[in-house]
Amino acid sequence: MTIMAENISHGTVYHNFIDGSWVPSVSGDLFENRNPANTGDLIGVFQKSTRQDVERAIDAARRAYASWRLVPAPRRAEILFRAAHLIADRKEALARDMTREMGKVLDETRGDVQEAIDMTYFMAGEGRRLYGQTVPSELRDKFAMSVRQPLGVCAVITPWNFPMAIPSWKIVPALVCGNTVVFKPATLTPLSALSFVKILEEAGIPQGVVNLITGVGGEVGEPLLSSDDVRVVSFTGSTAVGRTVAQQAAPSFKKVHLEMGGKNVIMIMDDANLDLAVEGCLWGGFGTTGQRCTAASRVVVHERVYRAFLDRFVARAKALRVGDGLDPATHMGPSVSDAQRKTVMEYVDIGLKEGATLVCGGHPLGGESHAKGFFHEPTIFADVDPSMRIAQEEIFGPVVSVIPCRSFDEAVAIGNGVTYGLSASIYTQDVNRAFAAMRDLYTGIFYVNAPTIGAEVHLPFGGTKATGNGHREAGTAALDVFSEWKSIYVDFSGRLQRAQIDTADL
Repeated sequence: MTIMAENISHGTVYHNFIDGSWVPSVSGDLFENRNPANTGDLIGVFQKSTRQDVERAIDAARRAYASWRLVPAPRRAEILFRAAHLIADRKEALARDMTREMGKVLDETRGDVQEAIDMTYFMAGEGRRLYGQTVPSELRDKFAMSVRQPLGVCAVITPWNFPMAIPSWKIVPALVCGNTVVFKPATLTPLSALSFVKILEEAGIPQGVVNLITGVGGEVGEPLLSSDDVRVVSFTGSTAVGRTVAQQAAPSFKKVHLEMGGKNVIMIMDDANLDLAVEGCLWGGFGTTGQRCTAASRVVVHERVYRAFLDRFVARAKALRVGDGLDPATHMGPSVSDAQRKTVMEYVDIGLKEGATLVCGGHPLGGESHAKGFFHEPTIFADVDPSMRIAQEEIFGPVVSVIPCRSFDEAVAIGNGVTYGLSASIYTQDVNRAFAAMRDLYTGIFYVNAPTIGAEVHLPFGGTKATGNGHREAGTAALDVFSEWKSIYVDFSGRLQRAQIDTADL
């Protein structure tokens, strides 16, 4: 009988999953996982893995690939359908564990789990498609087609803010294409990752096809990047770390998929429905405590409605209740860690020094109700210049910069004036403006009369510039990350035919 966890005096100890078994790290070292809303709540103790653990997992995945790639894709998909059913059956328990683990409110963690359900069902459906092409040949008695083929062992490295959705975006398409996986989740959210892998095991994933290694980034990540047996690296995280991932993976010519930061904009025109825009900016800026790569951290407002919008936005932000995400009255949870909250506080100081006007929040929360967690007020800066650091750099916290503009063209220029290009939005009643904005904002995702968050699994997800390296997650675009094209020609003429040369015989 496999063991996923054991109870000891200082909490439940969870194991790695390697070659079909739940096993401790060879190091014997452990790390704690605590609730960011209540640090007295010990969620579990996890393996602090080493290079040797990673190498064992890679070797298991390499060996499993030999047989898994030959399993017909519809059969692989049947396992994923079972996994989706299991996730759906356990949605509430998984969501509650996730709220304890990373802090966002229960409605949002339910959405996170639902996204994993949706993605798993969607990708399982691709097991009976994985479409290629058939095309006419330029020669007689010759057949031409293309097919997808798997690549091998995939290293999946995921962040803490969507600890079940993002792993599903990567692992499920990798599996349906016939690859095997070594999964390194964020150190701050190992339980959600472990629960996802446990469900895959229960659904019938064969031994060695999926492997889970917990531990510190460099110690676990570097061997994944340097191993010649790993053929794909899919990483979501900061742009700085993504650059390192690309550099370390380059010598062995791995396929590298990077999904990194964002500094997303909502543009509010003078004909916008302001009440709707305020709702969108609240959700876009303070949902997940601003800890989303798609968070709406910049709001560009036409000068004709600037004051009216700002007054409503500030009033609504001040009314948000900050607290434990398991409390149904809570609107916004904590930062995921003390270090993340300190980053937010540092950027508040930067904004003040740059001369922006602090109109809401700006302080960490303490007192009896917030003393045990990493809470910070929803924070709004007004009269922000687009060149200020708070309007250029990703903060990953509940800080929104409101920037005035004089025209649609100026709003678009401000929107494009950052190093990132993930998501953007416009609020307007003018269909011509809306379509011009769709065309002119250089981002991977765009919304009209909706905030910059809320992507759906059946369309590609990803960004431009420093946000990514050209690949996309979700939708059928994800299959391109985890498969390669093979063009096949079948000549049944019984004689040599030379393409581009033997064209006279029509």
